[in-house]
Amino acid sequence: MRLWDLSILWALMTSSMIPADLFQHGVSLPPMRIGSFNLESFGSSHRNAAPFEERAAVLRPQLDRLKADVLCLQEVDASKVHGIRRTADLERLLEGTPYSEHSLLVSPGPSGAEPADVHNLAVLTRLPVIEEHVIRHTFVEPLSLRRHTAIPSDPVAVPLAWDRPLQHLVLALPTGGRLHVFNVHLRAPLAVAIPGQKSGPFAWKTVSGWAEGFFAAAVKRAGQALELRLAIERVIDAEADALIAVCGDFNADDHDTALRLACAGEDDTGSGHLAPRVLTPVERALPEDRRFTVLHHGRPQMLDHILASRALFAHFTNVEIHNEMLEDELVAYGRIRHPPESLHAPIVVTFDFA
Repeated sequence: MRLWDLSILWALMTSSMIPADLFQHGVSLPPMRIGSFNLESFGSSHRNAAPFEERAAVLRPQLDRLKADVLCLQEVDASKVHGIRRTADLERLLEGTPYSEHSLLVSPGPSGAEPADVHNLAVLTRLPVIEEHVIRHTFVEPLSLRRHTAIPSDPVAVPLAWDRPLQHLVLALPTGGRLHVFNVHLRAPLAVAIPGQKSGPFAWKTVSGWAEGFFAAAVKRAGQALELRLAIERVIDAEADALIAVCGDFNADDHDTALRLACAGEDDTGSGHLAPRVLTPVERALPEDRRFTVLHHGRPQMLDHILASRALFAHFTNVEIHNEMLEDELVAYGRIRHPPESLHAPIVVTFDFA
């Protein structure tokens, strides 16, 4: 079934003029596709960035191949247009594609009003939006660190605030149910800058300074994963059989701390009665040699994930990782002039609610 047909069907089935049990009378519900894609600083005005036209020529076919009904995006940059910051390049990218008919929801920056200049989260959805929540230090206050290697050293501890918020959308399913979608981009394992300790963008003056910065980055990543898990807990407290999909760039492989916090496996909690609260990375359904979304110095890494609650996993049918043309990020940055593609592979999962 084409996306255009799907749009009409879902519009009819969510209309108040159509009986809620329409799909029980000869109308089958088509499968639904949920995707996640880190666009890699898309919309950047940096002098080393590829021109929009070159990036669009590569990214549009990737988006078309996903054919996602709900698509979580990371690293969407925003520029000022007539004094207002907006994701103008993303809107241009979507023109003439099926996604131009989707609702677009972009995370706000620290001000809470406009998007940030770089690395915003965005969700494209064909499903009606019931609720939209932005989570940033909602359940976990900023952690503190007194940086002993800073020059001069900190007289008191400074807060370690999250770099980005979490997006939480509640979407209406044609069946009458609710789908909870979380869009995440956790802190990368790159050391946080320490005053007086860096000699360049990726170069440090001392090992001690780098070590303290790397520790701060790990704390941020784990702290945001904790806040994600606490948000998920509140959803499950209210809806025991909640349909939950957590999508995004975790900057963490399977079994890393951040992913373990988000998944809350029984082997970690040690409690069988907590099993209904477990989230599962859908890529585990693939052969191990297909599980990677990033290549780093020849080493495949699965850093982007879609996690599903048990109730949602009951409808799972298929998962795809489009990594066939993925470039090694170290090679790309070192040898390719202005690489237009993202160095993250998109992931998409199909659920059947028929």
